[in-house]
Formats: sequence, structure tokens, C-alpha cells
Amino acid sequence: MELRGGTAMKVRREMSKIPIGLQLYSVRGECQKDLPATLKAVAKMGYAGVEPWGYSGEKEEWMGFSGRQLRALLDDNGLKCCGMHLMTGALQGDNLARTIALNRELGNKFLIVAADKARMSSMEGIRELAAILNETAERLAPEEMQTGYHAHGFDFVKIEGETAWDHLFSATVPAVVMQMDIGNCVSGGGDPMAALRKFPGRARSVHLKEFGGGPDAVIGEGKADWPEIFRLCETLHATEWYVVEEGGADGFGFDVCRRSLEALRRMGK
Repeated sequence: MELRGGTAMKVRREMSKIPIGLQLYSVRGECQKDLPATLKAVAKMGYAGVEPWGYSGEKEEWMGFSGRQLRALLDDNGLKCCGMHLMTGALQGDNLARTIALNRELGNKFLIVAADKARMSSMEGIRELAAILNETAERLAPEEMQTGYHAHGFDFVKIEGETAWDHLFSATVPAVVMQMDIGNCVSGGGDPMAALRKFPGRARSVHLKEFGGGPDAVIGEGKADWPEIFRLCETLHATEWYVVEEGGADGFGFDVCRRSLEALRRMGK
């Protein structure tokens, strides 16, 4: 049966929607209390994927669960692993083999350094981090995985006339993912939309976090220009995942995560 006109356009639009995942740090208290129940709740809200945090590479497990156990929990709830936040050390030495093995089991392709304030505080450190990411990107290519770096406010301090963020992504190869975090960038005085325009094709995973709307504001209740952010992601970048990182105090409760996803659905996401 051939689809025509508006029906075909609607189908293409639905098929091209970028899936929405949740950074599990948003519900870290719930994860530490009962990970299986937390994943079930996240799936019930309607999230398509989850992104674990804090992986060191020292063991092939996360939160006490092996890769096989984690994959079973994800599969049982219809969730994908949409990324993993790592310590830089998870990409170095013997840790890298364990990091690859765990993420291969999970079916995850995005190995993202969550933060590295020490290295991002000097040009020497930025060059060192860029070398780590570039070397890792080359080693991950046969695995069809990618490494990258996630934004925090401190990444937007000026060093020798440019932000540390700009220095890092000017020194890394295109395969290194630029995981912009909208709210974190603004908190450090950065301009997320300028960064998205400056490094096209790099933001293959983007963290959605509101800013300027007060302590209880979720996506859509602050000052972020979400239509323009989404336009940039969907025209200048091959963005594969939107990842919500908003949660309750100390990572307990699901109301903030639910409200954030509901707001995105109202925006047509």
C-alpha cells in the first residue's frame, strides 16, 4: 500500500523523531535504592533510553550489576542504553578494554567523559585531554563506538582568549562527540547555541536542561530557546539522542523527570 501526500509526510516525520533518554544521575537516589524498580518507572514514563553515570572502568559492572544483567533489565523494560558517562580514566590503560566490553554488552555506542575540570583548567591539560579523546576515538572505530565530552559550567572559562570548550573541540577530531548540556553551559557563562553553530556535526548526543526559570522549573519553564536549539540539533548536527538531565533533590522522586518529558511531548518531541 502506497502512502500519499500528508500521510507519507506524517510517517516520515514520526520516523525521524529523535528519541529521548534520561541521564540516570537525575534519579541517582532511586537507582541506589532499587535499580530494577527505577528502570521500570523510567520506562513507564515513556523514556526510550537511559544513560548511566560515574563509570570508572575498573570492573565490567555498574551499580553491582554485570553487563548481561543490566542488558536484561533494559530489554525487559524496552529501554536502550543511550550513552554512558565515564571518568576519563575509564578510557585509559587496561580500563578501556573493560569499558568497551561492558558497553558492547549494553549495545551502547556513546562513551562520554562526564567532566574533567582539572585538565580543562589549563591549555596543557586541554591538549592532554584532546589527545586522550582522539586516541580513544581511533581505537573505538572498529567497535562502531564513539567517545566524547560532556559540558559543565567550568568548561566555559576563558583561557588565552577562548573558552576551554572551544579549545578542546578545536583540538579533537570530528569523531569526538560534543555532548552539549544546555543548562550547564549557560551556568558557566557560555552560549550553547553559539557552540552548536561553531562545531556542526559534533553534537550527536545533547543534554536537555532548562535555565533561568527558578529552582522548580523544568524544560519549557525557563529562558532556553528550545525551538532554536532543536532546529540547530536537527539541521546542523546528526543528533541521535536527546537526554534529559533534570531531577529531584538528591536524585529522589520521578516528578521532575516526568514533567520534563511531558513538556517535550507538548513541543512535538
